[in-house]
Amino acid sequence: MKSTPKHKNLIYDVGLHHGQDTDFYLKKGFNVVAFEANPANVDFCKKRFAEAIADGRLNIVEGGIVELENWNGKPQTIDFYRNQQTSFWGTTDKEFAFRNEVMGTSNEKIQIPAVNFAHALEKYGIPHYLKADIVGSEKICLRALLQFENKPDYISIRSEKVIWSNLLEEFDLFERLGYDKFKAVQQDVTDFTIDLNGEKYVFDEGASGVFGEETSGNWRNKEQILKDYHRIFTLYWLFGDYSYLLQKEGGKKFIAQLERIARRSLPGWYDTHAKHSTV
Repeated sequence: MKSTPKHKNLIYDVGLHHGQDTDFYLKKGFNVVAFEANPANVDFCKKRFAEAIADGRLNIVEGGIVELENWNGKPQTIDFYRNQQTSFWGTTDKEFAFRNEVMGTSNEKIQIPAVNFAHALEKYGIPHYLKADIVGSEKICLRALLQFENKPDYISIRSEKVIWSNLLEEFDLFERLGYDKFKAVQQDVTDFTIDLNGEKYVFDEGASGVFGEETSGNWRNKEQILKDYHRIFTLYWLFGDYSYLLQKEGGKKFIAQLERIARRSLPGWYDTHAKHSTV
């Protein structure tokens, strides 16, 4: 195993998008290594965070994270499906790109640099917290961490929501990495604000929000969290991307009415937050 050092003041934002989370991490005083596949988003964030980049507090790694078994250090490119209607849905995953088309959107396929996540960990060090939201490729980051002795204190990933065996694979990886406490956190909450250094901080739309001990609810073991996900999968089956209701005009109106009552989207999306056994 590689003995790469861990930095308590470092966060990895895997899935930078427009910097919704990086902005929060920087304002909390952390240094950030951010990963982004969409060139347009990279350009936007270079302008938004020009000062933090110049100060060395932010490094942006451009390209898509993929598993490269025969990496030889030479530049490689991969396909990226840039969603034409919803920029959050850009992905290197063909299955997710197909899902986006089923949802009525279109993709533009472009070539982007391939990023070896293990090499990035060696270069920048192990972070205190790793946020991974890269539309179907989060497990690549978890598998890369298997090579390293040190692990992040906290991790959050956008969870599987359709195939139960894929969810179990995520938790198997967490277990192998030494994570034993979990939370399923509903992310899509409007007007999410917190107190940050004595001031009101309002999260941008699409932000993952707080992390670690600041997340709400109690930490749960693997058996308990899987019971929670049985309920969550039922919500996805009823109201999610492939639900029967969404395929009918009346069903869409019914869900819209429920969302107005609940004042949030249904079912929204859930992140799995994991706490390492050494914390």
